[in-house]
Amino acid sequence: MIGADAIIKCLEAEGVETVFGYPGVAICPFYNSILESDIRTILIRTEQNAAHAASGVARITGKPGVCAVTSGPGATNVITGIATAFADSIPLICITGQVNSELLGSDVFQEADITGAVESFVKYSYLIKDVNDIPRVFKEAFHIANTGRKGPVLIDIPIDIQNATINKFKYPEEVHLRTYKPTVKGNTAQVKKVMRELEKAKRPIICAGGGVLLSEAEEELRAFSEKYNIPVVSTMMGIGVMPTRHPMYFGMVGNNGKAYANRAMNESDLLIMVGARVADRAVSQPDLITKGKVLVHMDVDPAEIGKNAGPTIPLVGDAKHIFEDLSKEELDSDYSEWLEMLCEYRSTMEKKRTPNPDFVDPAAFITRLSDKMQDNGIYVADVGQNQIWSCGYHVVKEGRFLTSGGMGTMGYSIPAAMGAKLAAPDRQVVAVCGDGSFQMSMMELATMRQHNIPVKIIVLKNNYLGMVRQYQHFTYKDNYSVVDLSGSPDLEKLAAAYDLPFLRLTDMKQADETIDAFLKNDESMLLECLIDPMDLV
Repeated sequence: MIGADAIIKCLEAEGVETVFGYPGVAICPFYNSILESDIRTILIRTEQNAAHAASGVARITGKPGVCAVTSGPGATNVITGIATAFADSIPLICITGQVNSELLGSDVFQEADITGAVESFVKYSYLIKDVNDIPRVFKEAFHIANTGRKGPVLIDIPIDIQNATINKFKYPEEVHLRTYKPTVKGNTAQVKKVMRELEKAKRPIICAGGGVLLSEAEEELRAFSEKYNIPVVSTMMGIGVMPTRHPMYFGMVGNNGKAYANRAMNESDLLIMVGARVADRAVSQPDLITKGKVLVHMDVDPAEIGKNAGPTIPLVGDAKHIFEDLSKEELDSDYSEWLEMLCEYRSTMEKKRTPNPDFVDPAAFITRLSDKMQDNGIYVADVGQNQIWSCGYHVVKEGRFLTSGGMGTMGYSIPAAMGAKLAAPDRQVVAVCGDGSFQMSMMELATMRQHNIPVKIIVLKNNYLGMVRQYQHFTYKDNYSVVDLSGSPDLEKLAAAYDLPFLRLTDMKQADETIDAFLKNDESMLLECLIDPMDLV
């Protein structure tokens, strides 16, 4: 058995079903060995999207997604996808081919120091120098990626190591990492402190981040909220922790969140921040969430607690375990007055839109689309105005909402949707993007066609980089610079080139019929919606 064979055996032992990637000479031994496996390979059209597609798999299955690319430009191209996963704590295993070991540091053809290049946005990285280390490294990599605060792990493997003979292959049953032992169980004394503060509180609220979804703690959080009548808001990455129309859920907070959600968080006297970084997009002024209130910060990563706001009660551990423990405690409190106030805010503070009737209203369109989607459908939002409209108006029922929150990476939605569809082939998957972000990943229409991945794609077309245009509208008084998307392709002709069914919606009059036709069958389809270029989120 050679090293490349050993890598495949490791992936099989971890239950990997799909690898996304792009071959080159330095990763060819790996791709030759995978032919003898049942693991499915997906030829992506650009390496960044291999990581995004693997991210889609990880977010739906809860297991690390896997991508494999070649050395040099293959490895450097995948960096943006790795950084995107790192920012949102998504578990990935990124395998990169590398030049011969004895040539490392010689600046030979397609050599790049990829472990050095990704150092600031991987959870850990390996450069394998001994073929016999492969089983241990892969066991450790999968463990590190999917425990504690999850994230991407990179494994760089020189071609001579892939071709070297391994003495004896044995995949480890356990991992022994002396310096890596993440805390899962919350401290009992701290849990009791939280309950004592809840006894005193009059206006408590939970702000849930993406960490709740990553720890699969949605049911535990909902049970806790419902048992004690504690309202919930979420960050962008936390959308979906509660159904959008759940009576205890009061929307997304942050710069582009609901006004009533921000007001609820600001006026609370006890804030339980769970699985969220307290970063600028969700909390623009960290002082506001500590002033005059008790801040409880729960996170599996102790480095995040206190980084942006000093908590009254820090609580390190996995959200699933902590909410289970909290729900066992007794609490004698009545928050009905507070809930009535929040319901009043929700009914009176919803933003009023005045859409142009000559175009599609993206807000109304997204809500209608949501209502017609299957209850467990997966909605993948790209980045830009389309993302903010999606966050504000998509209705989560029993499904998932995926987007790039921490990095805000344009072009994320189509490859991530492909990964999600491969991970959950029986679920409806819809990717929503703008005409700018669509053109960053439209080459993946070929991947969808080649591998028969039925993802439905919506392009909200306004002929601008809409979010930047909106910023320039307010900041530079309509002095627009490099935001005009003139020269974009005719999407109907583009869809025909990829043998993809196409629909176009020009205003809201035919919205219901068009959405019904779009969602009717489980097949790939491209829907273009014409949006007022001057519309604002």
